[in-house]
Amino acid sequence: MQGCRPTTEGNVTVPGINSDIKILALVGSLRAASINRQIAELAAAVSPAGVTVTVFEGLGEVPFYNEDIDDAMNADAPALAPVVALRAAAADADAALVVTPEYNGSFPAVIKNAIDWLSRPFGDGALKGKPLAVIGGSFGQYGGVWAHDATRKSFAIAGAEVIESIKLSVPFRTLEGKAPAEDAELSASVRDVVGKLAAEVG
Repeated sequence: MQGCRPTTEGNVTVPGINSDIKILALVGSLRAASINRQIAELAAAVSPAGVTVTVFEGLGEVPFYNEDIDDAMNADAPALAPVVALRAAAADADAALVVTPEYNGSFPAVIKNAIDWLSRPFGDGALKGKPLAVIGGSFGQYGGVWAHDATRKSFAIAGAEVIESIKLSVPFRTLEGKAPAEDAELSASVRDVVGKLAAEVG
């Protein structure tokens, strides 16, 4: 399924947040039962009142970046539905939340591919100047810190306003087999992330 899946707003109000803020969540794991996907869904469930977090569906359908097939860079290229959906979702959002695991010491190819598509046209990508935060978890003892740092660097180069102060890297062992939504401490941390990101809008 392409596009975004609307999610449920929470009822927690955070002072200083404007109403009707839309946050696009990009998940770096394509696995249906991914813990990182569950963290993204948790972000939606605990989002403050007036903030909607929407998980983008369809990153796995976006082709590897190739300027020859990018209609934003090549007038002869036809528009590609998965790319149109991704760029439209990013353009419609006020901010972005990237939730990603760490694979082999870095971030997954699906996130890098999304960055490449969203960085074009050069200097005028869909996330240009928009607040963006990177969080997630991994099986490593540091919870994916290397991947998260690298993701921040790449998105910043692509034009997003990366909020370096918002960080959350979750070693999966700390969940002790529980789903993210069942962990009260993680739920509070994710709610804090969403609130701080929303506060950066405008």
